[in-house]
Formats: sequence, C-alpha cells, structure tokens
Amino acid sequence: MRYFEDFKAGDRFESASLTISERLILEYARFYDPQVFHTDPEAAKATVYGGLIASGLQTIGIAFKLFFETGVLSACSLGSPGLDEIRWKAPVRPGDTLRVVAEILEARPSSSKPDRGLVRILYTMLNQRGETVTTLIGNQLCRRRPG
Repeated sequence: MRYFEDFKAGDRFESASLTISERLILEYARFYDPQVFHTDPEAAKATVYGGLIASGLQTIGIAFKLFFETGVLSACSLGSPGLDEIRWKAPVRPGDTLRVVAEILEARPSSSKPDRGLVRILYTMLNQRGETVTTLIGNQLCRRRPG
C-alpha cells in the first residue's frame, strides 16, 4: 500500500495493456463525442484521419483506467482537482494496444490540510509501436499515512 509519503519525483509505474476495438470507439463516441471520424467508419475514410479514430477524451479515460488498475493509488486516492497539459500526439485506431507509463513529477504536502498531499503525475500513453498517443499531467490528492 502506498501513501503520499511513498511518492518521490522520478518514480515510474507501467500499466498492463488494453486493445481498443472498433465497437468500443463507436459506443463511446455515440454518447460523448459524436464527430464523424469517431462514429462512422466509412465516412471517417474521407476525413484528415483517413479512418475511424478514438475520441481524445476516451483515451484519457483509458489512461486513467489502466493506471488505476495498477493499484498504485488504491490506498491513498482522494480524487483530483484537475488535469494539466493534455496533448493528443497521434490518433488511436481500432486494434491499437495501449499502455500507460506514469512518472511522478512532484509530491508536496498540502499547506491547508495536513492529512493529504498533492502528487503531480505525467501520464504517457503509448501504442503497440511505442508511439506516444496521449500525454497529460494529473494532479492527484493522496492521503498521508495514518498515525
């Protein structure tokens, strides 16, 4: 179990991988990002992407899913006050296999709430070719060790 005190700048964690299907892309886009390059495989061929791609917002959700499944934050997570520097570097396509490398940028105690601290995490999502597809910085509130 990790608590706030256990995180140090430079610590790195790697997730398992997930292969994204066309069905998953279409279902997400239908509800949350109904742009043609996310919702219609045929029409998407005529776009600048040349085919169906996942919503960038979906890739952020997948990044969090993969990282949280590592269990690194399971003992200490108190949620997040926000995200910084979100970048979509390359499209995610059906059949891509994604994984996340998370690097701790900084861990600082809260100045107003002594039971917690803020951990800044750089998330880098990579595809099966090792290409970076998404990066973002998460600001994670973490519980301090009890006692």
